[in-house]
Amino acid sequence: MTFKVALLAIAGLLAVHGESTAATAAPLPSAPACSAYLNQDFRKLHSSQSVNLCTAFAGKPLLIINTASHCGYTPQFKGLEAVYQKYKDRGLVVVGFASDDFAQEAKDEAEAADTCFLNYGVTFTMLAPQPVKGAKANVVFKELARQTQAPSWNFNKYLVRPNGTVQQHFGSAVTPTDPAFDAAIQELLK
Repeated sequence: MTFKVALLAIAGLLAVHGESTAATAAPLPSAPACSAYLNQDFRKLHSSQSVNLCTAFAGKPLLIINTASHCGYTPQFKGLEAVYQKYKDRGLVVVGFASDDFAQEAKDEAEAADTCFLNYGVTFTMLAPQPVKGAKANVVFKELARQTQAPSWNFNKYLVRPNGTVQQHFGSAVTPTDPAFDAAIQELLK
């Protein structure tokens, strides 16, 4: 018996007994697609660690926010954390981009981290300060602005579908406890 015939005989026996062979195996599911604008590495707030939004969160619905530590809207961190806790088991990922574009960020990252993590108990992903508007905006906010509008102040909220398209944009004045905001999150998670 030749080697080729022996392999075919083994494959046939496996198929008869319900075993899968390479020829009859179902294809493996592919990784969720991720939009190019999310396939970026960003340094976490007050950390040397980075996170790639695609690697970490591909195929998941996102709530992306531009944040600041010394803004009248800063107390929204508490509500955003509550939203994250309420919906994280249903797949919602919350990502905050600290920014000083509106001259409201802490003087250093340690202070910004204290504001987020200690003062407001934030456990969702927070990224190091970076531009979110204008020509210097990071690639994520350039795309969010292209699809909807650029943030006009701190704490703009963008609900992003798993395929990378923006479902809805909410301005600073819309709080995390607003019923319309909650309804939009529920729609995103369907």
